[in-house]
Amino acid sequence: MRARRKNWAAHEIEINPLLIENPAEYAGHWNEYFGNGNPIHLEIGCGMGRFITQSAERNPNINYIALERELNVIVSGARAAREAGLKVAFILGDAAELASYFAAGELSRIYINFSDPWRNRKKWYKRRLTHSGFLEIYKTVMGSSGEVFQKTDNTRLFEFSLEQFSQNGFALRNISLDLHKSDCAENIMTEYEAKFSAQGMPIYRCEAYYDYQ
Repeated sequence: MRARRKNWAAHEIEINPLLIENPAEYAGHWNEYFGNGNPIHLEIGCGMGRFITQSAERNPNINYIALERELNVIVSGARAAREAGLKVAFILGDAAELASYFAAGELSRIYINFSDPWRNRKKWYKRRLTHSGFLEIYKTVMGSSGEVFQKTDNTRLFEFSLEQFSQNGFALRNISLDLHKSDCAENIMTEYEAKFSAQGMPIYRCEAYYDYQ
């Protein structure tokens, strides 16, 4: 999510311990960072941080990490988490580098909310966060079992994702073609989701999982 430059961002970056400067240094040691042995969930593309901060507030027994490529965006979520007293780690980085940020099996769940659908052309498919190339990375950092939860407003991306999950060893459950008209009681909305749903647009959601144990 693009955002205007914030005149307070530089100061926030200096004072906020939740912004992780060198995530590779924590690979294999994220539970030490959090000070417990709780499961670790990662959101790829956290935007302004609404989803990740509300998730952390509701689920104190889960350790949450947010990944975002835009510094001017991630700083908003980091500030909100700091002000709320939440220990959520915020990584400025790229999903393609996850294997350097986390040890094998260190994550148990990944959230992909309203990612860029890219153009509907084959040469662009590999950039989609549910392309098989990324799914293999996710399986590496989640280990022998794991889950990927996806939400999107884009029909073609959702169809593509279901196909990719199925072709890469994931089973599917809780597939919704209109999330806000379903019985999913625990849904936490992102900034995009609130905007799209207010316009009457359907939100697609699925849970992909695997267990090789």
